Order: sequence, then C-alpha cells, then structure tokens
Amino acid sequence: MLYRFTGLALFLFILAAPPSAAAATAAVGDEVPAWLRQAASATAPVYDKKVPAVVLHREENVTVGADGRVTTTKTYAVRVLTREGRGSATAGALYITDTGKINEFKAWLLRASGTVKKYGKDETLDLALADDDVYNEARIKRISATDDVDGPGAVFGYQTVSEERTVFTQADWNFQFQLPTLVSRYTLTLPAGWRARGLLFNHKGVEPTVNGTTYTWELRNLPYIEDEPDSPSVDNLVPRLAVSFLPGDGARSTMGPSFATWAEVSRWLSTLHDPQAEPDDAIATKTREITAGAKTELEKIQAIGRYVQNIQYISIQIGLNRGGGMRPHRASEVFAKNYGDCKDKANLMRAMLRAVHISSYPVGIYSGDRTYVREEWPSPQQFNHCIIAVRVADETQSPAIVAHPKLGRLLIFDATDDNTPVGDLPDHEQGSWALVVAGDDGGLLRMPVTPPESNRLERTAEVTLASDGSITASVHDRASGQEAVQMRRAFNWRSRADFDKAIERWISTGGATGAKLGRVAPVDSRAEGRFAVDVEFTAARYAQSMQDRLLVFKPSVVARGGSVWLVEATRTHPVVLESEAFSEIVRFKLPAGFEVDEVPDAVKISSDFGLYTASYEMKDGQLVFTRSLVQRAATIPADKYADVRTFFGRIRASEDSPVVLARK
Repeated sequence: MLYRFTGLALFLFILAAPPSAAAATAAVGDEVPAWLRQAASATAPVYDKKVPAVVLHREENVTVGADGRVTTTKTYAVRVLTREGRGSATAGALYITDTGKINEFKAWLLRASGTVKKYGKDETLDLALADDDVYNEARIKRISATDDVDGPGAVFGYQTVSEERTVFTQADWNFQFQLPTLVSRYTLTLPAGWRARGLLFNHKGVEPTVNGTTYTWELRNLPYIEDEPDSPSVDNLVPRLAVSFLPGDGARSTMGPSFATWAEVSRWLSTLHDPQAEPDDAIATKTREITAGAKTELEKIQAIGRYVQNIQYISIQIGLNRGGGMRPHRASEVFAKNYGDCKDKANLMRAMLRAVHISSYPVGIYSGDRTYVREEWPSPQQFNHCIIAVRVADETQSPAIVAHPKLGRLLIFDATDDNTPVGDLPDHEQGSWALVVAGDDGGLLRMPVTPPESNRLERTAEVTLASDGSITASVHDRASGQEAVQMRRAFNWRSRADFDKAIERWISTGGATGAKLGRVAPVDSRAEGRFAVDVEFTAARYAQSMQDRLLVFKPSVVARGGSVWLVEATRTHPVVLESEAFSEIVRFKLPAGFEVDEVPDAVKISSDFGLYTASYEMKDGQLVFTRSLVQRAATIPADKYADVRTFFGRIRASEDSPVVLARK
C-alpha cells in the first residue's frame, strides 16, 4: 500500500490495538498541564445517549525548519460520556524509525472521582503499525487508559512532541473524527520567506489567522458524525484541511518538490516507479510461460493479472524518507521473493506486461471511498493505494476500460484485490478520481464505472408449497461482476462449514424463518468473473394458515443481496449507491385443493438512479413471481434523501405484500 495513513485509519488502529499490559499505580495530585485543566473545565452541550464521548480539545502545532526538519506538538482531551466511551481514552503517536522520533509522549486521566493518573514510559507500548509489515519502519507508540476509566465524566488527555524529516511540502489534517469536538486547531509555522496555501473540504471555507509565517486554522462546536447506512466514509464527512507550504522567491527548499498541478505529481512519481519496472530474464521467462496459451491481448493481460494476484500481499513500509513509501521494490525482487504490497504488485505486473510488449502505468487511488480525492489539491498524499492502467488496443473490450486524452484506451485493474479479476474493478474504486502516473502525459482521471448489467445477480427458484404452510425450495443464484465478487469474498473468507451456516442465516432472516439447509453447491468461476450457488432447503410454516381456509405468504422467499434499507425519516449524509442489477423468477407449485385468491398489484417504480418491476402470472399450473432491479451508481446528496427513501420504501412495500391462496 502507498504510505498514507488517514486520520480515520490511524484512529481505528489505536482503538483496535490491545490494551496495555502495564498498569500504573493510581496517583492523586499528579501534575496536569494547564491546557488539559482548561479543557476539562469546558462545558459541553447535552448529547444524545448514543454519543459515547466528546472531544474537548484537539490541536496540532507543526513547525517546519529551514533544514527540512518538522517538529509537531499534539494535544488532545476527551470526556467519556458512556460506558462504551471508555475506548476513546487511548493515545497514539506515529513515527518512522529512520526519519523521525517521538521526543515526548505523556497522558493523564482525570477520573470522575477526582483523582488523577499519569501515564508515561512504563505504560507505553511500541508497536508495528501494520501487523504484516516485515520491516516495521512505520510504528506507533500507544497508551491506553480504557481499563482505568471509573465512569462517565472522566477526562483523558495526552501530549506528544515528535520530529521527522519529510519529502513532502504538503499536509492534511482532519478537524475531528466521529466524535463531537468543541475546539479543534491546526497551526503551521514556516521558515522565513515561505508561505502556506490551505483548502478546507467538507465544510465552508475558513480563513487562517496569520502572524508572520505562522498560520492557524480553528473550528469549534463540530457535531457528532452519526452512522448512517450507505454513506461516504467518515474521512469524507468531517472537515479536512489540505495545506501546501511553498518557499517564496529566493527561499530554498530542503524537502521534496512543491506541486501546483497533477502533471507535476505524475512526473515526480514516475521517477520513483519507472526505474523499478524493468523485467529481468527470470520475469521474461515466466511471462512467456504463463501467456503461452493466450490468443488475444486480453487473455495475456488476464494470465499475468491472475499470476500477480497470487503473489502474497505483505505490507513493506521501507524507504519512507525517499518518496514517502511510494517507491516500489524492483520487480525482480518482488518476483524472486514472491511477496509485496500494492505498489510492488502493480510494479511487477508492469514488468511482466513489458516483457510481452504491452505498456502500462501505475495509478494512485484512494481505496475505500470514491469521493475522497479532490481535483483542486494536486498531492500524492490523497492516495492510499496503487493499482495499474494497461494500454489496450481497440479490439480489447471490457467495462473497466477508460479513455485517456493522451495515452488512449486504458484497462484499469487492481492486482491486490484477488477477488476481482482482470476486466472488473472494485466498486469502491469505480468513479473515483485517480492519478495515472505517466510522466508529462500523466494526470488525474476519472475511473470507469461498470454498468449495472456487468454486476448482475440472476436468480431462479422453484418452491413447492404444502397445505400446512411448509415449503421445499431450490434456489439458483448466478452472479457476475461485483455481485460475484461479494459472493466470492464471502466464500473465501470462511470455512466451508461457516459458509453454509451463513447461507442458512441469510435464508432464515431473509424470508424463510427457521429454514433447514439441504444441499449447498457453490461454484467459483473467477477467471470469467462469475460465481454460482445452488441451495436446497425446507421451512416449516412459511405460509400462514388462517382458519384452515387460507394460506398467506410473501412471494420473495429469500432477500435480494445488497438491499438498501433507508428507514429513517431524515438524513444528514449523502447516500452512496452501487451499480448493480438483479432479476428473479420464482415458480410456486401450489398445494392440492388451493387456488390463487389474491396477488399484489404489478408495480413499476422508476427514478433517476434505478428501475424496479414486479409482476405475477399463472403459467402451466404454477404461480410465477418475477421481479427485477436496475440500480445505477450514484452519490445522492442529503437534500434529495426523500426521493431515495421513497423509491426503496415502495420496493419494500411491494416485496412485503402477501399472496393469498384459498381452498377450493
């Protein structure tokens, strides 16, 4: 992965780390710094009971020296509001072993009882930031006070002072994470003759307070970021500051380059990537071997892509002072050792493609939120992942191809996601801005969005309904594209027994309560981008018997995968919809002596982002229920939420409408 840890990622890492084994003895009257005392005395609004804690003070002071050394002082205070909020009493300080150090790391807990506990070296853990990092250059120091919090009202605070050398003349900073925040402040002090330029995302613009070459941005009373289904990532909801600091006329930078355009970022990254992508004889020999049976350009790319996907993923944070961890290892090293991270995998694939005379380029992208990268801030620090763009001829066809104004047709592929084959792209990367790294010809490019029909789930089912309301059913799912990826991921991440149990839970909670599985037969056709599963099951009392005269049941025996549930009356965040298509035909064999008395009305529900239909008919003595949904990828603003909620609400109402059978 590119060396880039967002505020949310670091915050989640801190919370997920195991609690400290060292337990300091509680002390009363330990010295508490004035800033923490002041923060603890602040009066916060009354929050909903679902808010676990409130950040009283969050501040970062960054001083850039003329020699390129950066000193950062961070102070942070949080008040625990609920039992669940104890987990927020945790501190973390990130550093790079060969370019930085932590000079000071202290923490204090002001208990609700009035006593104070101080934390220092004896309570500090020093951990690798990534569990699979074989070199451990990226590390984090951590203090946890979770077990010492004695109840709501306790205040935890910490202070860190760190030094580092950096190649970047840019930085970004989240003013908050999910918790409400009373005061949040970022201060940047530059050498004489330098200047700063800041952009604020996800919030109305705020001008900094400027005193000489010191710039301060401050926000107050930031609200709680509530979890809402199908919303952007928290990092793309909270106020985020992007700062570029530039030497003025006559001032000399001892750090890396300054970026004014995306072409400049492309040129810089090309100097890191291109020399590493040369194939050696071993790579060329292996490439010829695995592509020997390929008859087309696409088949060659697919064979190489499958090979690289099978290279073991290991995080390798090394050389962070020579490109911020964005320089891949030489392709020959990755090939010989059979492991690497995302940029190493992309780089090896470039070398193998070059061995068969196919051009390709690394692509910087933000994995996890297609709306994260902002066009107006040219910076490699907006990316946390590396994929690949392969130049293809006109005869190569794929929904993952996008047209570049200078480089032509590019097939986009993520060699790290081993569940998504060549010709497809993970849905969270589709439609995002990404940087094609191609020297002067590179630049920011919108990633392709595969059409709904490329991400399709086709289902057929045969259901035999007995007069007592029980059913015997056989369901056949055939998935392609990202629908197949979801199934493949669920299958690969579980043992076979656990996969079968998950299928049983899905059927039982999706309509057939108390279902008992019979046969489950999954078939993964990864090379073709398909996944199939056949399921046989029984369920007692599926249909409700009324006075032994009527049978009432829902025709949607099992739930659609990826259903969107928007039930809240109001919403704060945008709704993110994926590109997908679903179709289903269910044939019900009716019990002897019963006939259809009532069926729901056929429906056709249309919107700018989707189309849903459902209908019923008697055919060959069976009741046939048909439904379909075509949903287009879209990010719908919160002020249009009512339209989205109405659309999916009408779908749920249709699918919950019962069929009534009457005894003849």
